[in-house]
Amino acid sequence: MKNRSSIATLFFIVIAGLGLALAFAINRDLSSGASVNTIVIFTLIGILVAWSTKVADQWSRAIVLRLGKFQSLKGPGLFFIVPIFDYIPYWIDIRVITTSFKAEKTLTKDTVPVDVDAVLFWKVVDPKKAALDVADYSSAINWASQTALRDVIGKTMLADMLEGRDKISSLLQTIIDERTEPWGINVISVEVKDVLIPQGLEAAMSMQAQAERERQARVILGDSERQIAEKFNEAAKSYSDNPTAFHLRAMNMLYEGLKTNSTIVIVPSTAVESMGLGGLTGTIALTDVVQKRKVDNTVKPEST
Repeated sequence: MKNRSSIATLFFIVIAGLGLALAFAINRDLSSGASVNTIVIFTLIGILVAWSTKVADQWSRAIVLRLGKFQSLKGPGLFFIVPIFDYIPYWIDIRVITTSFKAEKTLTKDTVPVDVDAVLFWKVVDPKKAALDVADYSSAINWASQTALRDVIGKTMLADMLEGRDKISSLLQTIIDERTEPWGINVISVEVKDVLIPQGLEAAMSMQAQAERERQARVILGDSERQIAEKFNEAAKSYSDNPTAFHLRAMNMLYEGLKTNSTIVIVPSTAVESMGLGGLTGTIALTDVVQKRKVDNTVKPEST
């Protein structure tokens, strides 16, 4: 895009003012022929200088053609061209440019229609090639990106596309960069924004993922049960060789059960005999002891 600068206007005003001052110095009567000629000549010179004065921004490069042939690459800053013979058909922006592109209803390798949105980051590294070797490099990049995206989608499985976006982005960058290099354009990166699949397939994949998670949960639960059984087996072997430890463990389990506000505890007769509780009387006595301890623990804070 051409940069509109006030420097050309300033040059025209200065040169026209000099002509007017010179005409006034030659003859104070500005209506005389000499004064008019001087003013006209300096005005034409001012117009030519203003026409030939150009200013390019820091991020712009001007393609200068002379009689239809490439003459030079100008910018940034102030530069001059030869009026009538030189002209500037293109102002090239060399900053990083973003271009969004998409592929709609494109079949993957496993024949699943998907919509893919992506963003391309690129810049012009050779303004001469970008201006002379391709008619519209912005449009050419857009079409090259779309065709490359469709090619990659057609060679990729849906699962790989959903899981490996970075890999697809890197592959797209390589393909597009190879296509645009002859145009003097460098592809910096490609980012795949979104991959949209049909709603029916999305629901089926959700059910599949849910079933897979349930299967994993059942496997983990079964493994936990196996580990618990192994630990119980090890504990049984330990208690079989040490009846005293087994007796103490049983008493502790009964005591913990009575602590949780339980007034009735059902204990198998075999357990009563193995723990040596002395029948029902021993169990009731143990219950009374536990209840008394609860009352004591409740009353102590109130007395203090």
